[in-house]
Amino acid sequence: MKGARTEKGKPAKPKSDVATQPKATTKRRTKILAQPTQEEIAKRAYDIYLSRGGPEEQAERDWLQAERELRER
Repeated sequence: MKGARTEKGKPAKPKSDVATQPKATTKRRTKILAQPTQEEIAKRAYDIYLSRGGPEEQAERDWLQAERELRER
């Protein structure tokens, strides 16, 4: 016997390959948390600084706010 064949006479695909392969129509969407770059954070922190009109003593607060905003987008 030469092996399993379909009704049309073509060789049948081995069942073991089908079980290990993911379905082509199945797509998993994973939300990837984008990490902002230092440059993006710096630009946003500067925009926050400008929008509130200073003072410079609050630079750390501006930076943290910029990080938070960019991570939530």
